[in-house]
Amino acid sequence: MNNLLLVNTRTKKIEAESCTDKQRLTGGRSFIAHYLLNNSDPACEPLGRKSKFIVASGLLGDTALTTSGRSSIGGKSPLTGGIKESNVGGAAGRKLANLGFRAIILEDMPQEPSTGVLYVKNGKAEIISFPGLKCREVSDTFDVLFDRFGKNVGIYCIGPAGEMGLASACVATSDHTGQQLRVAGRGGMGAVMGSKGIKAIVIDDSDKKKPDTYDRKALSSAAKEVAKIIRDDPKTENRHDFGTPAVLSMCNSLGILPTRNFSSGSFEDADKISGEKVAELILKRGGDARRGLPCVRGCSIQCSNIFADKNGKKLVASLQYENIALLGSNCGISDIDAIAVLNDRCNQVGVDTIETGASIGVAMEAGLLEFGDSDGARDLIDQIGRGTYLGRIIGSGVSVTGKVLNVKRIPAVKGQAMPAYDPRSLKGIGVTYSSSAMGADHTAGNALEMAKFMDPAARDGQVEVSLRLQIRGVILDSLGVCLFIRPAFVKDPGLVARLINAKYGTDYDYPDIQKMAIDCLKAERKFNDLAGLPADRCDIPEFMREEPLPPKNNVFDIPRDEIEDIFKAKVPAEIF
Repeated sequence: MNNLLLVNTRTKKIEAESCTDKQRLTGGRSFIAHYLLNNSDPACEPLGRKSKFIVASGLLGDTALTTSGRSSIGGKSPLTGGIKESNVGGAAGRKLANLGFRAIILEDMPQEPSTGVLYVKNGKAEIISFPGLKCREVSDTFDVLFDRFGKNVGIYCIGPAGEMGLASACVATSDHTGQQLRVAGRGGMGAVMGSKGIKAIVIDDSDKKKPDTYDRKALSSAAKEVAKIIRDDPKTENRHDFGTPAVLSMCNSLGILPTRNFSSGSFEDADKISGEKVAELILKRGGDARRGLPCVRGCSIQCSNIFADKNGKKLVASLQYENIALLGSNCGISDIDAIAVLNDRCNQVGVDTIETGASIGVAMEAGLLEFGDSDGARDLIDQIGRGTYLGRIIGSGVSVTGKVLNVKRIPAVKGQAMPAYDPRSLKGIGVTYSSSAMGADHTAGNALEMAKFMDPAARDGQVEVSLRLQIRGVILDSLGVCLFIRPAFVKDPGLVARLINAKYGTDYDYPDIQKMAIDCLKAERKFNDLAGLPADRCDIPEFMREEPLPPKNNVFDIPRDEIEDIFKAKVPAEIF
């Protein structure tokens, strides 16, 4: 992965550029942070000519390491006004890496609105005018493109929301079978892609070459060691059988499950939407229903699923914890089939389920519809796709929705909706929400797993926990691997350096890997500072500092100055 593909969407000029030595050794999220800081104007308009849209391969994106092949989507967020990276699985990431590209970078914007497809093959690319895709929903777009370019291509695409420039718009891709729809949801990256006049990026790696690797034997040995540790880890079976919905019952018991617009941390009908219930229904219904599926080829964890209706017909793939919580309990909806339909409608329209579920929850609090009204919630999502005035408000995110509807309790940080972990009773993640350049994003440093080792509602130690998890998150997102690979690196942190050294011929040790991650975090914070989004302006919402959260009745009480000083804290010797 020694090249960048630079695409000027105004002039249609496309050129491959060799990576610098530093770019070659930064991948995924780290590449995005440094490239945007050094090659763009942080003060630019997110949907303007000077913004950039980046799809970046991870450092290990073209290797056989389990869960590798994930990709990072990044740019300046229309939600937060700061830097954003959203990580996603699917088939397209590995195909991009197979062609030797560290990243595709879309620049400028067309003079007139257009609907184009960027087709990448054999190291070359062209923008193809494709007006027939205008306003098509996501699955329809995939069908058309697979029919045109063949079933073996990788695709990134947007739905109508991205074309309309709505700030909750996501970027979708699919797994190698074409059954699962995977989404880079957070931060509105679909709107940034849409502003470039690009409906889809199609990647054909049929003429891929053997990847450059410094020491294939050492890389294979380290990858096999990772696979064995993952295979032997007791959590793997649980994730394989239940997927991410497995944590719903735990979150409900901890009192952190968003319920009725974050007014409670537990849901009386949690058992109806739990991971256990989802797994039970998948096994019972049969037909299209499946569990234990990979989102990237070669994953040994296989935590994804296909959720089907009572007749065995697919409703959505994959049904995940965040989607169930934000579209379910947060909206007072306990019908898992209805939640799956809402999830699929978000996917097809091309909006983030977290942002949309939070926005609907706020609309329900405003009295626009009743909590529990799944038909009304579906209508709101459909209105986003149709571009009605109300749909555009909801599709612009929870902060805009709350302001327009005069709701004071808006669960967002830096303008981005909170994921399904209330920070009043999981305070470590609250530190992450307010200190990370990413805003309210659980993937930036999720403190849920630490609840087994410390009181999640205690004040002490939460800043240090968040720092540790944020560093770890950058490492994983930069490698291009899944968060669930972490047990291997917990057991042997040196495996990370071994993998990179074998791939690139470097001589890194673990502190070098930590430094890479810290440099990324600093670059992101610097970008936000230059964008006019300094850290001291980004706090947990006031109502969460004042309003106790039932049933534990906690408030978020980590002092603001402690959070602002997070990067002055001592970096722990071992991150994983």
